Amino acid sequence: MYFWETIFFISCFVVFYNYAGYAILAWLFNSCKMPFKKNRTAHAAYTPTVTFIVAAYNEEDFIEKKIINSLQQDYPAGKIEYIFITDGSTDSTPEIIRRYPALQLLHEEERKGKSAALNRVSEVAKHDILIFSDANTFLNAEATRNIARHYSDPRTGGVAGEKKVIPLEGNADEVGAGEGFYWKYESFLKRVDSEFYSVVGAAGELFSLRRELFEALPDNVILDDFVISLKVAEKGYRVVYEPDAYAMESPSFSLADEHKRKIRIAAGGFQAIGMLWPLLLFWKRPALSFLYISHRVLRWTLSPLCFITAFLSNLVLFFRPGGIFGILFMAQLLFYVLAIAGQVTHSQSMPKILKLPSYFVFMNVSVVQGFFRFLKGKQAATWEKAKRAQPSPSRPLVHEE
Repeated sequence: MYFWETIFFISCFVVFYNYAGYAILAWLFNSCKMPFKKNRTAHAAYTPTVTFIVAAYNEEDFIEKKIINSLQQDYPAGKIEYIFITDGSTDSTPEIIRRYPALQLLHEEERKGKSAALNRVSEVAKHDILIFSDANTFLNAEATRNIARHYSDPRTGGVAGEKKVIPLEGNADEVGAGEGFYWKYESFLKRVDSEFYSVVGAAGELFSLRRELFEALPDNVILDDFVISLKVAEKGYRVVYEPDAYAMESPSFSLADEHKRKIRIAAGGFQAIGMLWPLLLFWKRPALSFLYISHRVLRWTLSPLCFITAFLSNLVLFFRPGGIFGILFMAQLLFYVLAIAGQVTHSQSMPKILKLPSYFVFMNVSVVQGFFRFLKGKQAATWEKAKRAQPSPSRPLVHEE
């Protein structure tokens, strides 16, 4: 039985360490070093020239709202240029953009994927800082200014904004409850990572970097935002987290759409691990490797496997007389019953805290499916877009805590 006990405790440790343990260690380190930390400058008055970039594919339902929201950015007019790239779009997205003379449109008929589009737009951009934002997200008016001020520090190579999921009514809220909680959790981890050393992977909804640090990617890259931002960190620069620059996004239209998105992200994560293999050499950049392996690599590799081994080993130990393994197995069983109930019922009356097991299991199952998709090479850089819920006319497009 010692074998099964060892498997059980190692599995539990890996899961705990990945989702909470490393963050506790980093937070404690941040708290201890705070009195001795050198001041990292971020001057509010610093406004370098920026290129605001939006890559859009068949976004006619969102694009005009996105344009209006982008042009409302509180930033000196002479220091910001707007470039929208719509390669491969077959709807009215390019025509809508052409109505606005303040925008520069890049459009080609062939669709090669987002990485190819970003490579192309980086060659056209004129300004010092590149800010990327997704077409179906809406930013606070101060986002650009709050991002740009961090570049007063020469050690800062990139800035990651925050993603916020807009609360909605109806069926979309069943997806949004889990997705919203997950992103609040991820935002906390980004804050801890940034204070410890650097954000390890920015979200494509809103991130930026110095133009000279942009590294062109192969066209087949799936998680372009993740890889681009970590390439900046690999060069020895910090990627800073800025919670006061945020992108608001509706949740996925349905669980099926969210499932499709999660599988794609997982497949891209395994691809990224191969591309970013130097970050596994912890003796070269110990702080960055510690965060990258603890936060990202374990999430896509050992953690999903350890959920399975923890359950199976606990099942074997359940039949051993005495001890706490019976209680632990019943706790695991309750967790998975709640997860299944959340998947089956989709009850709006169910407390949100009880929906978390469902989303948590759903997320890890998607990782496993993404792994097999990666092995089969079936995840292209161009993908079928996941449908997003439309905010109700009675609900304003603002973030609610």
